Amino acid sequence: MNRPMDTDDGGTQDGPRLPRRGQGQLESQVLTVLRSAGGPATAGWVQEHLDGDLAYTTVITILSRLYAKKAVTRTREGRSYAWTPASDEAGLAALRMRRVLDGEHDREAVLARFVSALSPGDEARLRALLSRAADSPDDDPAAPEG
Repeated sequence: MNRPMDTDDGGTQDGPRLPRRGQGQLESQVLTVLRSAGGPATAGWVQEHLDGDLAYTTVITILSRLYAKKAVTRTREGRSYAWTPASDEAGLAALRMRRVLDGEHDREAVLARFVSALSPGDEARLRALLSRAADSPDDDPAAPEG
């Protein structure tokens, strides 16, 4: 495989080097495209609808990482998979927050720092949500109290 040779200006012989995407940016782009499908979509469909020139293998890698994070589900379709988002943006953000919290030893300290860093408006929203959750009957009586 011929790779583009670097040039002195940071680009390549084939043109300027594209800026690197931030961490999670590709995953976010793939999820946005997947949500626009309106149902299960193949990796090839996702690749066609993404802005830019991502290789099919890169799209598969991103989808596989999202699957490992439980951000997407997949069903067998012939020899490949059809992918579906497991949640909306808010649900995925909540999943990331929960994963961070689950990885910490001192949960109380993490939660205390989180709450102390909230803006007054976000703190009020959080208090209202916690109050509403406390007033709602629990659907799963076997669930541990947190």
